[in-house]
Amino acid sequence: MAKSRVAVLRTRPETVLEDYSRLMRSIGYSDSFDRGADTLLKINISWHHWYPACSTAPWQLDGVIRTLLADGFPREKLVAAHNRTVVVSDVEGEQGNHLVQVDEGLHGIRKIRLYEPGVEWVTYRTKKPYRVLDSIFPEGVKIPKPLIGSNIIHLPTVKTHVFTTITGAMKNAFGGLLSERRHWTHSVIHETLVDLLQIQKEIHPGLLAVMDGTFAGEGPGPRAMIPHVKNVILASQDQVAIDAISAKLQGFDPLKLDFIRLAHESGLGVGDPADIEMVGDDLGSENWHFIQTDTFASRGQKMIYHGWLKPFEGILLRSPLVPWSYVASKAYHDLFWMHLVGRKRVSEARKTGWGRLFDAYGDKATIPGPGATGWDGGSV
Repeated sequence: MAKSRVAVLRTRPETVLEDYSRLMRSIGYSDSFDRGADTLLKINISWHHWYPACSTAPWQLDGVIRTLLADGFPREKLVAAHNRTVVVSDVEGEQGNHLVQVDEGLHGIRKIRLYEPGVEWVTYRTKKPYRVLDSIFPEGVKIPKPLIGSNIIHLPTVKTHVFTTITGAMKNAFGGLLSERRHWTHSVIHETLVDLLQIQKEIHPGLLAVMDGTFAGEGPGPRAMIPHVKNVILASQDQVAIDAISAKLQGFDPLKLDFIRLAHESGLGVGDPADIEMVGDDLGSENWHFIQTDTFASRGQKMIYHGWLKPFEGILLRSPLVPWSYVASKAYHDLFWMHLVGRKRVSEARKTGWGRLFDAYGDKATIPGPGATGWDGGSV
């Protein structure tokens, strides 16, 4: 299998916008893009609160948009794409994470909310048989029509995840391509991500992932994590490869993560770091020794998906009883965990250079202007 390229750079708040441009251009990101097609920026909002490493960072979105515009992509062809989950509001999330200040406030690009009534969803079947999606959705696998024929740039962060050990580029398609019933696939999440990558390879003329690891999250991701300042950003046109390098940095063997291994074996990307060409800064020997853990809520979910509650999965998660799980998740994360643990961590993060930069994006008086190449907000 041919080598794939992953760009990795160390960065800092003062130079991060310029660094995102260097990162993307170092892998010739635009070579496979159709400049006549829309380019969707698939934003990741894992929580409506700002919590470090949880959701797309404002400087990540800003740096990518600035690079696209500087490289001649028409503003009217750039689209910020959002999905909704049953426990997280993307409308609240783009406010809380200072993203609306970037796509609307700074750059004035279009926005699409893939769940809105005006967005058409169509049945899609891949050229190769699905691994699992057609058995989960026997009435047909439906995806948003605007994604078909559009370039897409995924904007994940570096973090662990309670179901997939780490989450990144491949998991970022989970929200955009599947409807709000996507939780039906959690018991076969690894195979689902491979099916979704197969869809993406067929429908997108240009495919890119730009990952932010300025903060990286360890523990029971994607929300209740321990944030670490890591000052790293990554990019690749191979979603499997960028997830593999992210996993390796975090301290995990990529080929022991089923979704990476299965995608690698299916020829959808390169999951073996030995076959990945690294460009940029040399982080090949770096190991953060992250540990993936569970919350009380995720342990309960795993009992439903894989444990003694498995026979009741349909009743608990696919019936009128379903709202109980939404209420339980919101109560645990928003009321209990954030107040007891999260607020203190957020407060500490705000004292770093990245925290000050985040606050600057929320303040119209200090938000970096359209001509800025960096930000002078002090060091981390």
